[in-house]
Amino acid sequence: MAQATRRRGRRARAVLAVVAAVAFGVAGCDAGGGQEPGAAASRTPPPRPTPLWDTRPGSVAAVGDSITRGFDACAVLTDCPEVSWATGDSEEVDSLAVRLLGRAGAAGRSWNYAETGARMEDLPEQMARAVRRRPELVAVMAGANDACRESVSAMTPVAEFRADFEAALRTLREALPKAQVYVASVPDLKRLWSQGRTNALGKQIWKLGICPSMLGDADAMDTAAVERRAAVQQRVEDYNEVLREVCAEDRRCRTDDGAVYAYRFGTAQLSRWDWFHPSVEGQAELAEIAYRTVTAPGP
Repeated sequence: MAQATRRRGRRARAVLAVVAAVAFGVAGCDAGGGQEPGAAASRTPPPRPTPLWDTRPGSVAAVGDSITRGFDACAVLTDCPEVSWATGDSEEVDSLAVRLLGRAGAAGRSWNYAETGARMEDLPEQMARAVRRRPELVAVMAGANDACRESVSAMTPVAEFRADFEAALRTLREALPKAQVYVASVPDLKRLWSQGRTNALGKQIWKLGICPSMLGDADAMDTAAVERRAAVQQRVEDYNEVLREVCAEDRRCRTDDGAVYAYRFGTAQLSRWDWFHPSVEGQAELAEIAYRTVTAPGP
């Protein structure tokens, strides 16, 4: 009997010991689930995710049309890529590439594949050439020549414009899925007409075939002329909407949010030969818009 009592006493003490151990363990845990307060403080924090957009890409390729070639900025009816807003080395312009890479870096790590007269249908081929350089950023400015045709009826249909732009981005993504894209909006062609028509020499050069859908019969203000210019203007706005929509579907694509279209080019920012293409000063303004967009903080 006494022996049984002793066994029951030992079992009771064992149970109390287990209960005490459990209680002590609970008291020593934090609210996060089982570690002492000091242990949580010493834990290494998880690495921060890499942002989708790098504000300091290490190389730049440019595609597009005559504006990106610096056409008529240095001499009449001539390309002047050294003053290109995207990749030029002119100190007066301080191009996007120079601002991002420095002058020496831009000389070796930026490339210009834009072509005077190019339309959006030419962009996929330009992009195919650009990706061979494996750029970290591709700068795009195209669309003005799609509206600048011999007549309103000859302007590129919006659906075709969209398809060509999507094809260009597919060409990039198939080769370089992580490359970034900056897309400039199409300039306000009607604004350029209203500024350039004040210069007699410019209007004479316009007659050589520069953007006839907008600039033809520059001084005409009859109903047909007004409606023609309005149709061109509407098409430009439609193109810019396409650029925004297609770019928004790509996580590594940024537009200027209409900044180039909204920029109020004055005579100082226009070529002194054709009073339509950007001058050196105008190219510098385009470079500033691009740089501001590319370096803006983002996800």
